[in-house]
Amino acid sequence: MTHKAYQEKVAKLKKYAYAYYVQDNPLVTDEEYDKLYHEVLSYELENPELKEIDSPTSRVGGAILEGFSKAKHIKRMWSMEDIFDDKELSSWLTRVEKNTPSKPTYYCEPKFDGASLNLIYEDGFLKQAITRGDGIVGEDVTHNAKTIRSIPIKLSYKERIEIRGEVVIRKDDFEKINNERLQEGEALFANPRNAAAGSLRQLDPKITAKRRLFFYPWGVGENSLDYPLLSQKMDFIYKLGFLQPPFSDKCKDINCIEKVYQKTVKLRDSFPVMMDGMVVKVDEIALEEALGYTVKYPKWMCAYKFPAIEKSTKIKDIIYQVGRTGVVTPVAIVESVEIEGVTVERATLHNFDEIERKDIRIGDTVIIIRSGDVIPKIIKVLESYRDGDEKVIQRPHNCPVCSKELLDEGALLKCQNLECPARVVNSIIYFASKQCLNIDGLGKKIVEQLYNEGLIKSVLDLFSLKSEELLKLEGFKEKKVNNLLNAIHSIKHAPCWRFVNALAIEHIGEVASKKLCESYGLDFVSKTKEELESLDGFGVEMAESVLEFIRVNSELIQKLIEIIEPEVPKKQEIKESAFTGKTVVLTGSMSRPRGEIKALLESMGAKVTNSVSKKTDYVIYGEDAGSKYDKAISLGVDVLTEDEMNSMIGER
Repeated sequence: MTHKAYQEKVAKLKKYAYAYYVQDNPLVTDEEYDKLYHEVLSYELENPELKEIDSPTSRVGGAILEGFSKAKHIKRMWSMEDIFDDKELSSWLTRVEKNTPSKPTYYCEPKFDGASLNLIYEDGFLKQAITRGDGIVGEDVTHNAKTIRSIPIKLSYKERIEIRGEVVIRKDDFEKINNERLQEGEALFANPRNAAAGSLRQLDPKITAKRRLFFYPWGVGENSLDYPLLSQKMDFIYKLGFLQPPFSDKCKDINCIEKVYQKTVKLRDSFPVMMDGMVVKVDEIALEEALGYTVKYPKWMCAYKFPAIEKSTKIKDIIYQVGRTGVVTPVAIVESVEIEGVTVERATLHNFDEIERKDIRIGDTVIIIRSGDVIPKIIKVLESYRDGDEKVIQRPHNCPVCSKELLDEGALLKCQNLECPARVVNSIIYFASKQCLNIDGLGKKIVEQLYNEGLIKSVLDLFSLKSEELLKLEGFKEKKVNNLLNAIHSIKHAPCWRFVNALAIEHIGEVASKKLCESYGLDFVSKTKEELESLDGFGVEMAESVLEFIRVNSELIQKLIEIIEPEVPKKQEIKESAFTGKTVVLTGSMSRPRGEIKALLESMGAKVTNSVSKKTDYVIYGEDAGSKYDKAISLGVDVLTEDEMNSMIGER
């Protein structure tokens, strides 16, 4: 690739990234974007001295920091005076208009609920990013800010300028992050604001890069822009490539401001990001300067706060809900409280680590929060209200739905009973999926239909379905019925690992299923904890999960073995090679199916896994290699092309 071609690809990549992250309007598929990204990255790795300073590849994050240094804002970042109702708004407007030589107009925009950030640009480049701090001095988070794709690294404007704004996390991304933290047993973020602030202040910029943060500008500090109105300055900022807010309005009087405010309150739940109010600013720059500042606030702007979404209530009881995957979630039954016109009687407690961390008890007075479609949740216990009658919440040992023993992993409790009514549909869908027993035609909708019609109540019922029963169902014709029944019965003598994988044992995926079958065959059901822990890659958690699953489902497992008669693999001799005893990851498109390459490497004693870590020995990549390739490069793991792999094992 020539340097000119590289520059053209960088320009194209920036165009695609802007359309995706700022305009929310993708111009190409993820596959096409990734391919172009890796072409650019490959050139930069080979020619680091020629890398463009604002290349999109710079946004993946640098080295882990030891801490954040202090940095001073050029101009002070002020906080705002809060007002809470129309009377306070009227009083504020009276003060403003009393102290201005002419009647001002007003600029209204969202008050985002996130982490304030000040961006300093010089000669068109992002020089520094500083948190608000005390308004005079904040923390330098430039490395992290550069990973936020809605923050331009380079501007067409060359003068020195401070652009102030809010770093936020969208509501749907907030829920995803908390779900991931839940699975990892980490403490949950109380709200999107905490998540945004916590993500912005990560010492490892790569973590910040993963969090999908967004930056919305709301003002300028140091600048030499020659516009008479603040709204004109902001329009100029947006044209530089920054995100525009979901709304902005100009008003001449209190009636207009109140109308915009009430409309925003009604629509607040429909906005993708959290807002806790509306900012009202004098639009004329000259009048802002005439009004000046108090010790704490600018006199020319205020935050018109939304009605509270936090209320206090009392926990009456705790119940347990079992999800489709068997995870048991504790739910607090609380005294009825109204939040934004909605009567709240329940609040999620997420998991038992959260209960213990916050020391939540039955009878406690607590603060709960509700925002839009987000389920109400407890964010704080008011311990000063305790009178000694509160009861410590006990962890259940049996499933509240089927009464079978629960798998206890500290943060999570899980029912592994395949016949539990709360999880039976999901367990059958997984049982029939491609990565398991691959029962063609038995997808989600069909399983749900069969369950709702009472024809299946467990996995075993699949093998007693009759054509005359199926023909009575809507959408089932003779050909469809025959195909389905043939597909179900065709899984007889399925490979042992597919059978084990289909059981959906917690922590036991394809690799672990193969290890169980290669080592013990179907006798895995009678192995001890010590024998299971002795397997390569198995730990205490995996061994206990297998044992608990067998205790709960032993009768069902034996019946399925009798029906399916899984085929136990014959022990094959390992062919010594450069990959014997090595951990390998495959990524990208290759000249032959990845499954075939995987089987070849495993026959040579390699352990083929799905994720890259410091323990990975090789990443073998083909075309359109994705994030696994990037991670290998960042960790210093050896990467091989398919041809290089073939050369190492003596194949053409």
